[in-house]
Amino acid sequence: MVDINQVSAVPSPDLLTPDNAVVLFVDHQPQMFFGTGSGDRTAIINATVGLAKAAKVFDVPTVLTTVAAESFSGPILPQLAEVFPEAEIIDRTSMNAWEDPALVEAVKATGRTKVVIAGLWTEVCLVLPVLSMIAQGYEVYVVSDASGGVTPQAHEHALQRMIQAGAVPVTWVQVLLELQRDWARTETYGPVTEVVKEHAGAYGLGVFYAQSMINPHAAG
Repeated sequence: MVDINQVSAVPSPDLLTPDNAVVLFVDHQPQMFFGTGSGDRTAIINATVGLAKAAKVFDVPTVLTTVAAESFSGPILPQLAEVFPEAEIIDRTSMNAWEDPALVEAVKATGRTKVVIAGLWTEVCLVLPVLSMIAQGYEVYVVSDASGGVTPQAHEHALQRMIQAGAVPVTWVQVLLELQRDWARTETYGPVTEVVKEHAGAYGLGVFYAQSMINPHAAG
């Protein structure tokens, strides 16, 4: 029930902000992409890089992890590594990233309790750490379009399992715009629109058109 006297123009504490979130990328590696069949792999790569650039624009702490990089899965997605050239990539043997002490310590070190996560495959290396983090009190936001499973059913069933456990499904553009939230924030306005134009498809083309034909400061 709404108490009108308590209503004011303030954002929900459930919203992601540059100060309360950490972004975790799990196993975006060649061998994992080879087995991904839930959606277009080029689109997943684009969404993954878009999410990475969103985190970079807002200086959100970011953790990168791989599984069996040298023996099976190969190096991390090069476009992702390019966004964070100085980042330490945590390689693991465990399918569940949350059973790797170095990974857990890296997330804990950020001090953030809202975890934005994307990974391959959804039904294994994503669902396992998501359920583990939720069990320990983290608020988890699963970036569905920057993740993929072996089949459409595997991806969808894993998403439903995580949602039922309390995870929040989001997309990479949703994360980007939630972090911006106000076009009057001029310090990130330009970088955000550049990410949109490069990775947001028709939306980005629309921004390019508006800036070219209507107003160079158009966005949204």
